[in-house]
Amino acid sequence: MNAFGVGGRSIGAGAPVFLIAEAGVNHNGDLGLAMKLVDVAAEAGADAVKFQTFRSAALVSRRAPKAAYQRATTGDRGGQAEMLARLELGEAQHAALMDHCARRGILFFSTPFDEASADLLERLGVPLLKVPSGEITNLPFLRHLAGKRRPLIVSTGMSTLEEVARAVTVIGAAGDPPLALLHCVSAYPAPAAETNLRAMDALRSFDHPVGLSDHTTGITVAVAAVARGAAIVEKHFTLDRTLPGPDHRASLEPNELRALVQAVRTVESALGDGHKRPMPCEEDTRRVARRSLVAARTLRAGERLTADCVRLKRPGTGISPADLDQALGRVLRRDVGDDEVIDWSALEDR
Repeated sequence: MNAFGVGGRSIGAGAPVFLIAEAGVNHNGDLGLAMKLVDVAAEAGADAVKFQTFRSAALVSRRAPKAAYQRATTGDRGGQAEMLARLELGEAQHAALMDHCARRGILFFSTPFDEASADLLERLGVPLLKVPSGEITNLPFLRHLAGKRRPLIVSTGMSTLEEVARAVTVIGAAGDPPLALLHCVSAYPAPAAETNLRAMDALRSFDHPVGLSDHTTGITVAVAAVARGAAIVEKHFTLDRTLPGPDHRASLEPNELRALVQAVRTVESALGDGHKRPMPCEEDTRRVARRSLVAARTLRAGERLTADCVRLKRPGTGISPADLDQALGRVLRRDVGDDEVIDWSALEDR
């Protein structure tokens, strides 16, 4: 896979999982709340915290209705435009968040939803851009983002493999920036039974780092994605799921985000290098639990070792039962006591 670097971190095969704490619009338009979200993400140990950058007037028609999950979380009054207008962050607020992230040692980036918002992020020097699932068929927008030649992480919710292929081709032709693809199910929350983690295998055919933007409840599915080789995991989080707003209910709370980071790091360390071999922690058990050739009675120097002279017993510090045929027939160099482990130094060479 074509691994790439961002902010001193490597993303792709062989690198630690790039863990994105998705603040999204869970700041409710309040910069102070957004700063607290940065603090939570940094304290949890996430690699990056991601927000969303948009101008509601450029994103959605005044007549656009809310999605069902948005009505469930914000009520029936008003449409998408009215809801989103309350969640916008301006350039100065973005700059303040970037500075705060730098102080906290966590990477800041964002999802732009329109060309001007992408240009704003470019002006601020944001090193990485996220393409949301809803824009994967917005080919003019993809060309605009690719032309900035900075890494893109593309979510593929609601997409067919053919739509993903077309997006990858367009991005490559328009600037060929470093690229990663996230499997995603665009439901809030997404049912675990419809998450289809094996779809990550299909995305690997594009030869770019692959991960999961997870909208299921809890952390189980995200951790499972790491076990299946996800290079990136993105998960929404909030200070409190009971806060008003469209995404809070499908988000992790701070203690859950910490648990996710810890579980991901545990699983990725457990994956290892794939070579089957005894591990250092097994050495003592290996000595205790395996068997050796043991004298069935007192044996004298010069005696020839025969099958009735030995038993196979623990510990495994002597000649292995696997080498019994090579040991039988050899002459003893020295006396061996009853029930004593026999090692190669006790036997003459053939």
